[in-house]
Amino acid sequence: MLKIAVLVSGGGTNLQALLDSQARGENPDGRICLVVASKPGVYALERAANAGVESCVVSRKEYADSAEFDEALLQVLQQHQIDLVVLAGFLSVLGPRVIQAYPRRILNVHPALIPSFCGPGMYGLRPHQAALARGCKVTGATVHFVNEECDGGPILLQKAVDILPDDTPETLQRRVMEQAEWKLLPRAVAMICSGEIR
Repeated sequence: MLKIAVLVSGGGTNLQALLDSQARGENPDGRICLVVASKPGVYALERAANAGVESCVVSRKEYADSAEFDEALLQVLQQHQIDLVVLAGFLSVLGPRVIQAYPRRILNVHPALIPSFCGPGMYGLRPHQAALARGCKVTGATVHFVNEECDGGPILLQKAVDILPDDTPETLQRRVMEQAEWKLLPRAVAMICSGEIR
């Protein structure tokens, strides 16, 4: 059984989708063993506690540079013998040390259909604002492997979501989460744990 770490920076809605999927028995080949937050006090840590999952904080601000942060994060992952790393709204950028330690073993979910509206700075409401400003009729979410290019790793799963005429960035964000992110991410994790995706 693969040991999974979920990395979070905020409320943890994608973490909750993963925990709920696990509780339903949808990933018999993997288990969330650790939640790592990039800052203290985020609600995702409460979600972890409610599910009985160990958690810790590794804050970028506490380290002199990104190399030190990477080293600290890697130590935590290795101490817990983590096999698979899932970024679920994790806003710190992973450096080469972490990425090279987990080749094709780090997943990210992005709130757009890559290659649209992705890359540096495209997180939170920004991809949705960009899709609306462009007049897109569909958007969606993408689960991809993480490599050293921001949002540039191989795509695993995508799901399209219709944009409605009266959408705001907030209503669109919510619908993309409900219809795409919360479904795709648990499915991709289960597929990797079962060996269906290598």
